[in-house]
Amino acid sequence: MAKVLYITAHPHDDTLSYSMAVGKAFIDTYKEANPSDEIVHVDLYKEHIPHIDADVFSGWGKLQTGKGFEELSEEEKGKVSRLSELTEQFIGADKYVFVTPLWNFSFPPVMKAYLDSVAVAGKTFKYTAEGPVGLLTDKKAIHIQARGGIYSEGPAAGMEMGHRYLTVLMQFFGVPSFEGLFVEGHAAMPDKADEIKADAIARAKDKAHTF
Repeated sequence: MAKVLYITAHPHDDTLSYSMAVGKAFIDTYKEANPSDEIVHVDLYKEHIPHIDADVFSGWGKLQTGKGFEELSEEEKGKVSRLSELTEQFIGADKYVFVTPLWNFSFPPVMKAYLDSVAVAGKTFKYTAEGPVGLLTDKKAIHIQARGGIYSEGPAAGMEMGHRYLTVLMQFFGVPSFEGLFVEGHAAMPDKADEIKADAIARAKDKAHTF
């Protein structure tokens, strides 16, 4: 039995969001094909994702110098413990399904906050004399992303940075299998939006059977 984190970063649901609609088609099909697997929905717009701020750095610093958790302030305790929970949940999963829109060439800021929370030395990667080494070598991941414009080719090719960022981070974490599934052009070609969405949903269902 595998544990799958279904990580969504959109304030809307599948009735309003193209990425969420395709993500839902993917995860529903995956559930049908893998009924014994555990699916955990991490809705980043509903979860508490602490930013790495002065309290976090202060709390980490105290722990690194040998102070006990009880010596942290209440703010430090709350943020440090929550970040630890998110990291442990992340490394405890076998597969990751990231669902995001493309906003301003990247993804919503809550996704960056979440990725920061799980990028922890000794947990998802480690430092060695030869450089950093990823520790998640037995995982796999997919990124489902909706792009209103065309970014796979043409004038905007190369401007997309959300999937590119995730690609680099998954490589950094040592994840051996990472792929993307994109919904593209529905805002640029509204007359073809339904067709674009249907095609992406069909591809998502196919991909779910082999994920």
